[in-house]
Amino acid sequence: MAPLESGGPGGCRPAGRWRGGWYLPARAVPSPNHGPRPDGAAVDLLVLHSISLPPGEYGGDGVEALFTNTLDWDAHPYYAGIRGLEVSAHFFLRRDGTLLQFVDCDARAWHAGVSAWRGRDRCNDDSIGIELEGLEGDRFEPAQYRALTALCRDLAARYPVAHVAGHSDIAPGRKFDPGPGFDWRRLRDGLLDWPPGRFPRGVAD
Repeated sequence: MAPLESGGPGGCRPAGRWRGGWYLPARAVPSPNHGPRPDGAAVDLLVLHSISLPPGEYGGDGVEALFTNTLDWDAHPYYAGIRGLEVSAHFFLRRDGTLLQFVDCDARAWHAGVSAWRGRDRCNDDSIGIELEGLEGDRFEPAQYRALTALCRDLAARYPVAHVAGHSDIAPGRKFDPGPGFDWRRLRDGLLDWPPGRFPRGVAD
């Protein structure tokens, strides 16, 4: 039997891939943009996003700088429209499958904004945000699907994950990521032991 760790939502969970709410396979890049979760919050939702900075340019440090409040606002014309923005996600998954973690999963990251899912508002309170390096409408890389599948499994081993949704699902009309280029069926095929109801409507049809 795997050793157990205590603490965090849900009590004792298998150790080995976690140090508290930090996922050891990811490179830790702590962000100041986070806060405590409400008392009694059950972390049961994974929210998938897509992001690239500047939009459509991959492999740079723009996203990492944004989430750590170190972005040079004058480095690109696009940044003028987001100047001063303070946001974060728990994870950022690069095109090559490299995974970065910015916020302890036991804490509240600032990724969802005004949102609602499974009959509850304020999805930041009880969700984990996963940003995929990409652009709405573009396809994602096989390495990203492999890393995302592994991450989803490890998150579900530690937290009571019952739902996976896109940012567009929890904030319809306001957000459109991860976008039509994200292959929900590919993720579903990698998680065939997960019940169909865990995914957005239509994914498992």
